Amino acid sequence: MSVLTAPVSQRDHIQGSEAAIVTLVEYGDYQCPHCAEVHKIIGAIQQQLGNSLRFVFRHFPQSELHPDSLHAAEAAEAAGSQGKFWEMHDRLFAAQNALDDGSLVEYAVDLNLEINQFLSEMAGDVHLPRITQDQESGTASGVCSTPALFLNGSRYCGSTNHNRLFEAIDRLITPA
Repeated sequence: MSVLTAPVSQRDHIQGSEAAIVTLVEYGDYQCPHCAEVHKIIGAIQQQLGNSLRFVFRHFPQSELHPDSLHAAEAAEAAGSQGKFWEMHDRLFAAQNALDDGSLVEYAVDLNLEINQFLSEMAGDVHLPRITQDQESGTASGVCSTPALFLNGSRYCGSTNHNRLFEAIDRLITPA
């Protein structure tokens, strides 16, 4: 079984309380259709479990399969530098079939980002080192495809349908 080699830290994008019983880490790709499905499932589980679940998203764009995934990850980070990572994150998964550069700029405008800053960060590949760090930590943790999920530091290899993932998380919250 693979384990998470890079512990969750302040550098991560985190939703939920540090005191949560379960931490779910996803290595994801904004252009991966399976990641979009899991995005919806995780959102529903977050609503069900509230403060018992902490969610962390790390980038693992697979550019050879999904040519727009790296720029999408950079757009999420550029939005994050303006405090709107999660808003862009959700938008990218919702509009997964439109991740070209023009669409990314449109999403930035829709989110009321300071567009000159956004464009400058995108053009300068400012966030590429962070994305590369996420990819390297994923590879070190045994990730080779997306979505890759870790529950409390251990790789989750079960079905990513709602019921199975919920049951796996719930077992960690209320062990038998």
